[in-house]
Amino acid sequence: MTEKIIRFNDVHICTESFGEINNPTILLIMGATASMIYWEEEFCKRLSNQGFHIIRYDNRDVGKSITYEYGHPEYTFEDLADDAIQVLDAYKVDKAHIVGMSMGGIITQIIALKHPSRVLTISLIMTSNFDSSLPKKDNKVTKALSELKIRNWQDKDEVVECFIKKSKVLIGSKHIFDEEKIRRLNEEEFDRAINLQSMENHGFIKGWGSYLSRTNEINAPTLVIHGTEDTIIPYEHGIHLSEVIPNAVLVTLEGTGHELHHNDWDEIINAISKHATNL
Repeated sequence: MTEKIIRFNDVHICTESFGEINNPTILLIMGATASMIYWEEEFCKRLSNQGFHIIRYDNRDVGKSITYEYGHPEYTFEDLADDAIQVLDAYKVDKAHIVGMSMGGIITQIIALKHPSRVLTISLIMTSNFDSSLPKKDNKVTKALSELKIRNWQDKDEVVECFIKKSKVLIGSKHIFDEEKIRRLNEEEFDRAINLQSMENHGFIKGWGSYLSRTNEINAPTLVIHGTEDTIIPYEHGIHLSEVIPNAVLVTLEGTGHELHHNDWDEIINAISKHATNL
């Protein structure tokens, strides 16, 4: 496990790697408002033990990567996709298996379309191309999340409690909510962030529409993983991706919400490993 800050074009991105660099690389891209630590260390090590070199990193505006003034992200989704390529370049990786969770799945789709020569396979977890025909998230969920406001971003207790409440909205009925673990992750998130509030800039990013309207053009071998009780991106979105992307494979997590729950790790890791190995 080695953390490294990479720099390019006045941007800096915090990265971390696991395993032997000579093994095939899996690049993990996390979702909106969450830093790379939500690809938990144990998850990364277990995936690495399958014979892979793992890289996780903080997207812009989270963790130890570059942050911007609240409400004014000076980048687009296309820039975030290019950041991923910069990360691969920094590790001297020509081609990688790309795995994206939620917003990370949007970035992964863009990478597959814009930089196909750098992609071996893609895995899309709890994500979508947001076709207009697909169902929106539940109004109750939208209302519950909108009511969770942080008044003082410097108050660790307030911030962590709010994040825990948000996590409870995301979990499916299959799993018991592990508050101790979620608290520990969010405390780490608070402690390591350069500017925590900047995470909300992810809600202002633009520039994915012209790419996601072309999802059917993705030619990388594709794995789709989706929970049946995803409260943010309904399960139908995962089904749609598996149908619109040629030859995509769908793995369904029964009773799972918008989460990477510890109890699903074996199934997720095995699916990603099999998908990458069968290339």
